[in-house]
Parts: sequence; structure tokens; C-alpha cells
Amino acid sequence: MPTDANIAGNVFGGTILKMIDEVSGLVAVRHCNSNVVTASIEHMDFLWPVHIGDLLSMDARLTSVGRSSMEVMVRVTSEDLVTGETHYAGDSIVTLVALDRDGHPTEVPRLLLETDEEKKLFEEGEERRKSREQRNVVRNSARKEG
Repeated sequence: MPTDANIAGNVFGGTILKMIDEVSGLVAVRHCNSNVVTASIEHMDFLWPVHIGDLLSMDARLTSVGRSSMEVMVRVTSEDLVTGETHYAGDSIVTLVALDRDGHPTEVPRLLLETDEEKKLFEEGEERRKSREQRNVVRNSARKEG
């Protein structure tokens, strides 16, 4: 919509991020059947401008799970509905945490890995999780010192 774009007609990145957050949350809730919160957005690569009137498609898939966390990869595609031209507009990796009724992290079901691609994505997600944990240790240490 026009309120979602700059004066050149390009949709704001924040609008697309909001949609990615919503879609990744739906994927995570479907997996764990509980409330979830976004813990991090690992990255967001904007690869093609999205314009007012384009149809956005978001392909989201659960790629990795920890004890209470889940990683969702989201691929964004835009389509000009008049010309039918489609573009790979961007992608993102979102980490979400499942919460119990009291708002505390709660365990999530394991992820069933069947294909080689699923196993590879899971392993890559595990590496990102370890990296996030290391960054958190450094942040917590800095907070205590400062």
C-alpha cells in the first residue's frame, strides 16, 4: 500500500521485515503449538526492490531447533501482477523461542530430518546457534564489567 513505501514507490524494508516476522512466527507456532517470540533476525538481505502493488510471496521453512528455540528461513519473492515478472527479492533467517503460559522458555519438538538438504540446513543452523550463544556470553560479560 502507498503508506508502506517511500516517495519512489519502494516498499520500506521495515514493512517487509514485519511480514517476515509474522510468517516466521506462524511457522514456529505450528511446530511447537505454543506462543513464540522473536529472539533474533540473523540477517536480512534485500536483493531486489519491491514496489507498491507488487505481490509478495514468502516461503518460510523451519530449518533447525534447539531446546526451546527454532530457526526459520524465509525467502521473499515479488511479482508484478501486470507483467507477471517475478524477482527473488530477499531472504532472512529468524530465530524464535517457544514460551509456556507463564512466559518462560519451553521445550519444542525435535525436527524430523529426512533429506540431505534438511540435514545440511540443520547443521548450518546449529553453527549459527553456537555463534549466537558465544555472542551472548561476550555481551553478558561486558554488561557485568560496565
